[in-house]
Parts: sequence; C-alpha cells; structure tokens
Amino acid sequence: MAILNSGGVVSSATENGGGEFVDLDRLRRRKSRSDSNGLISGSDNSPSDDVGPPDDVRDRIDSVVNDDTQGTANLAGDNNGGDTEIRETGGGRGGGEGRGNAEATFTYRPSVPAHRRARESPLSSDAIFKQSHAGLFNLCVVVLIAVNSRLIIENLMKYGWLIRTDFWFSSRSLRDWPLFMCCISLSIFPLAAFTVEKLVLQKYISEPVVIFLHIIITMTEVLYPVYVTLRCDSAFLSGVTLMLLTCIVWLKLVSYAHTSYDIRSLANAADKANPEVSYYVSLKSLAYFMVAPTLCYQPSYPRSACIRKGWVARQFAKLVIFTGFMGFIIEQYINPIVRNSKHPLKGDLLYAIERVLKLSVPNLYVWLCMFYCFFHLWLNILAELLCFGDREFYKDWWNAKSVGDYWRMWNMPVHKWMVRHIYFPCLRSKIPKTLAIIIAFLVSAVFHELCIAVPCRLFKLWAFLGIMFQVPLVFITNYLQERFGSTVGNMIFWFIFCIFGQPMCVLLYYHDLMNRKGSMS
Repeated sequence: MAILNSGGVVSSATENGGGEFVDLDRLRRRKSRSDSNGLISGSDNSPSDDVGPPDDVRDRIDSVVNDDTQGTANLAGDNNGGDTEIRETGGGRGGGEGRGNAEATFTYRPSVPAHRRARESPLSSDAIFKQSHAGLFNLCVVVLIAVNSRLIIENLMKYGWLIRTDFWFSSRSLRDWPLFMCCISLSIFPLAAFTVEKLVLQKYISEPVVIFLHIIITMTEVLYPVYVTLRCDSAFLSGVTLMLLTCIVWLKLVSYAHTSYDIRSLANAADKANPEVSYYVSLKSLAYFMVAPTLCYQPSYPRSACIRKGWVARQFAKLVIFTGFMGFIIEQYINPIVRNSKHPLKGDLLYAIERVLKLSVPNLYVWLCMFYCFFHLWLNILAELLCFGDREFYKDWWNAKSVGDYWRMWNMPVHKWMVRHIYFPCLRSKIPKTLAIIIAFLVSAVFHELCIAVPCRLFKLWAFLGIMFQVPLVFITNYLQERFGSTVGNMIFWFIFCIFGQPMCVLLYYHDLMNRKGSMS
C-alpha cells in the first residue's frame, strides 16, 4: 500500500512487511526527464544507476502523484463542477516472487471537498424526468408478471380450462362465405374511382359529375357490406372484420377523391402557386395506396431501402403470440365475468360498479394487446413488406395530458385523415373550431357504431354515444390541464380509459345482445 505523507514522500509497503520511501519531487523530475527522452518508465532502456522502486510500485506512485495534483487543483477550486474520481489500480504488473498481487486503492485526502454544487434527489419533481428509469420499468414488469401469473394459476385451479376448441374456427365459420366474397368484391370500388378520375382527366365528364360519382361510389361501398352482414347469419368476428375493412376502404376512397380534386384544382389554376404541380392518374399508385398502411392518398410516399426478412419473421411470431394471449384473456376471464353479471343499468348500483371494476383489468390487457398487435406489429409488418417509409402509426399516447391529446396520438393514420379531410376543410369553410371538432367526432362515432352494431345486429347507439361523450371531456380535461397541470389530466384520462369507458360498453352490448337472442328464441 502506498501512503502519501504530508512532506510529499510516498511510503510503499510490500507484503513482506518492508517499505520504501520515495521522494515525489524526485520522481516527478525522473518522469518528466524520461518522457522528454522518449523512454518508457520501467523499460530496459531506463538508466540502471537511477535507484527507484520496482515497476508496480512506480506505477502506483505515478497514480498517487496524478491524484495528488488533481486534488490540489480541486482544493484551489479548479474542478469545473465535476465529480471526484476515485482511481483503483492493481499491483503485480511485472510479476516476480515476493512482490505480491494485492490491489491498492488510492483515495483523495480528507481536505478535498466532497460537496461542490447544489443537486436534487433523483426522485424529486425537478429531476425525475431528466434521467432514465429503466430499472424501475423492469421492476414494474417483473411485479406485473409475478402478480398476473399468480392470478392465472388461481383462475385455472378454481375454474379449470374455459377456452373452447371452436374459439378460432368452427363449422359455423364455413357459413360466412358471403362475407368473405363481399370482402373480395370491395376491390371494385377503387377501380370505379380510378375510372372516374381517368374520365375527368380526358375531359369526358365535368367537375360536378365527378363529385356526384364519387359520392355514389363511397356510399355504395358502405351500404353494400352492411346489407350483406345483416342478411347473413354470420359470426360476430367475421362481421367485425368485414366492417373494419369496409371503413378502411371508405376512408381511402374519400382521401383519393379529395386529394385528386385538390391536385386537379392546383394544376388547372391560372396562377399556380407551384408550377411543378401536375395532375395525372396512375393505377399503380392507387393500388399501392389501397394496400399501404395509411389512409391519406398521395402520388408517392417515402420508401425504405430493403425488406428485412428476419425482422418480419420475428414480428410475425410476436403477432401470433400476443393474439393467442388476447384470446386467452377473453375466453378465460372476460366471458365468465360478463356472463355472470347483470345489466349495469338495471340492477344494484354497487353491484354494477363492482362488475365494471372487475372487468376493467382484463379489458385493459386485451385493449393493450390489440393496440400492440395492430398498430405496432401488423402495420409495421405491412410497411416492411411494402417498403413504406413513414411508420409513425402512433405517438406516446400513454402520456396524454387530456382526452384530446389521446385522440391526437393513439391512432395517427385516422388522426391525419381527420385533420386533412374533415377538420381543416371545415375551418377553410369558415366553420367555427368547436363545431369542426364536433363534426370530426361525429364521423368517428358513426363508424364506431357501424363496426359494432352491424355485426351484433343491435342498434342501441352505445358506441355512438360513447364517442360523442368524448367531446365535452376534451374541453373539461383541457381546462383541468391548464388549471392543475398535466398530471391531473393524465390521471383523468386513464380513469376514463380503463374504468368508465370500455368495460361499461362491453357490459351494455353483451346484455343487450343476450336479451335480443332470448327474445328471438
């Protein structure tokens, strides 16, 4: 162990109990002289008559010299606000008997300040968002896995295996072939829209006729699948799939017609703002748009360089795993809870609250799995296969400070469509901002109702009312965010999202559906 004395002398003690006392000033002169001659300390070229400690002791002495110099500078206040560094070096570099391999630790002298600047605790409000919390996130994941694993084991021990063998496929699914044929026939409507744009490009039809034909095409595209779904005795999952695809195609057709009209108007304007704008119709660009993971049409998109086949395989494996986990939660937890509950609006209030709270946790897991499977896995897989470059399918909606922030961040394809084709066109038409927001939510509410009510053959308007109820919540949470800060707004958003909203809609639709089936039988 090397000890720095007050007189600038290092005492180096060896394992044999002996010691060597070396003058630091002399060693500094030796070190500078050796460096100026291009010699390496401890090499064979060093002067043999210059008496000094062994190699490992000399290295440790250099460390003490450097530490002492730095410590002196710190005492003088020349530390640049940095933290004290404690160096640790190991002996025994040169080997040899009797030399010892014990590590020596050198610390600063007691007179060196340990506190140099004002700092906040890591979990204080001023510093909590300035550092990583990966460790706490890992802890939450571990606790979440442990708690839910216990609940799964307890549920299996108490109720057994509740998943039916016909959950994914049954003989009834074979009767849904009209819905499958309807899905395939939806490709007719993009071809019809392309034909209309081709005719107007060749000056065969006028602009009012183009608008009228696009309205007919889009309206027929929605009403035809609704008619097929209501006429056929299909499974709920098949009906939801058809209606989702119908809504997606409708949004794409509206974007194609609206964007083409705008490009045509700019191209035909006498005083063009951009002379490079030209109107042309391409079947290839329309076909790519209809399968691309976007709802907003444009002639070209940013593209990625290549397809990562291994990455696609990993994402697809995750998609299968999380889809199976979602089905497990639905069959093992949600279905028994819903079947064993009463109608939330026709029973005891406390009982209804207890059912909603019990349903909220598995419903939240299913919704998060659905979000991860569709918006992250499936849309990224589709974008990778099509080399689609812009993959901002969602933002950090979990940090939403209000209900309005949530709707702006959780579904970016729909949000961009709403802003582009509903909200700003309303503002350009001198419609007030508040009314433009209501119109956007109204369109969203209609399509939410179509996706749920048509497959259930039940028109109670619960989904429609649930979406329209978001409008006052947007203004209320915006006020609370400005009045009390972002934390309160985020907590209210999570409360509405997890407890009050979706579980209540699930119970309402289930019991109304069961009542409808009971009355029909």
